[in-house]
Amino acid sequence: MVMSVPRLVIAAPSSGCGKTTVATGLMAAFAARGLAVSPHKVGPDYIDPGYHALATGRVGRNLDAYLCGPELVAPLFGHGAQGCDLAVVEGVMGLYDGAAGQGELASTAQVSKLLRAPVVLVVDASSQSRSVAALVHGFASWDTGVRIGGVILNKVGSSRHEALLREALEEAGVPVLGALRRASQVETPSRHLGLVPVAERGAAAVSAVAAMAAQVSAGCDLDALMALARSAGALPGAGWSPAEALSPPSHDQPPRSDGSDAVRPRPVVAVAGGPAFTFSYAEHAELLEAAGAEVVTFDPLRDERLPDGTRGLVVGGGFPEVYASELGANESLRKEVAALALSGAPVAAECAGLLYLCRELDGVPMCGVLDAAARMGERLTLGYRDAVAVGDSVLAVAGTRMRGHEFHRTVIEPGAGEAPAWGVVAPRRRVEGFVQGGVHASYLHTHWASEPQVARRFTERCRTS
Repeated sequence: MVMSVPRLVIAAPSSGCGKTTVATGLMAAFAARGLAVSPHKVGPDYIDPGYHALATGRVGRNLDAYLCGPELVAPLFGHGAQGCDLAVVEGVMGLYDGAAGQGELASTAQVSKLLRAPVVLVVDASSQSRSVAALVHGFASWDTGVRIGGVILNKVGSSRHEALLREALEEAGVPVLGALRRASQVETPSRHLGLVPVAERGAAAVSAVAAMAAQVSAGCDLDALMALARSAGALPGAGWSPAEALSPPSHDQPPRSDGSDAVRPRPVVAVAGGPAFTFSYAEHAELLEAAGAEVVTFDPLRDERLPDGTRGLVVGGGFPEVYASELGANESLRKEVAALALSGAPVAAECAGLLYLCRELDGVPMCGVLDAAARMGERLTLGYRDAVAVGDSVLAVAGTRMRGHEFHRTVIEPGAGEAPAWGVVAPRRRVEGFVQGGVHASYLHTHWASEPQVARRFTERCRTS
């Protein structure tokens, strides 16, 4: 099978050059032309895909060669881009930046090669003129396996400035596919973990995306960009499928010989959402559904009860520290979560979910499932982690190896329970997280596509708990 969707990778020499503005603007501009646009983000970032989804009306998906392995990048891309007219992939950091100390692994450059996709380099031209040609030449020649198909100049100061930049790049032989001036209306507010998520901004986010689309439409050659996307070579292989990823099942959970798997009860798995819990990979819910669960989203800020019939709970990442008072005030829901956990029902909590299960967060009462206190810290914890399951849990059997990502400015005391969730083996050996009854709580964000049986195991525990 061959995947042939037109595709572009939007990259930059470094962070802060305007990748998100350009990528989101391009997605929205092409969607406004009536195209079905598939949005993707390189790396573990959860926030940018929210803006991508707003721009396209489709789920934003991550392509992370570290968390999932290089072999899953193209299949996961194909899964998201199925039936689309165009795919736009926003890069991470600088074009050649990836997992620290591991070469090109998880870099935008590596993903572009795995997808056989041309790269559009977004350059912050605010403090240079002719030097832009040397910069672009260096990036284009560093790795001949990366095809830089053109440049979009960002933060251009004037018509004269633009002319100088274009003249320099013409000498370098790299097409200029757009030039954008500074525009305050496309800027998005930031705080301790990056951009403020779409779910928290409401109408302001809609306006910002519309402004990005207008700026990109006015300053970029959309026809030339589409032609470049169509030049992407065929991508061999099939798209990822959650049902196929779960087959065959793990040895400790064999299929029923009477064929009754298809008619077994579908346990309700409640998944936290809303402004306080915006971080999740779309593939997690898809895998749970494929494993036989009925996934129901609820908002811990507003819903006073868990969804009817809840047999399991998933609380992913987000910003509970921003909404601590509102979460604490929802006492009835906190008590339901505590009762569910006490019953032995499966509960999977990552990062923000870990904080929500603690006794308190910055002095505000949380669910009290874990005898731990959380607070805002002074330092950002950020990076990929290699981990191994210390013992059996609702997610994995002891010894299961997974890769994860940490991204938080909070700390909890203690940092691990009597039965830790993970033994982190790289970059520094330590234990972290909590396994307590049916609860698995940890700071590590993991991508279940890398270990699909996590979803099957969790769903089976929901059926039997």
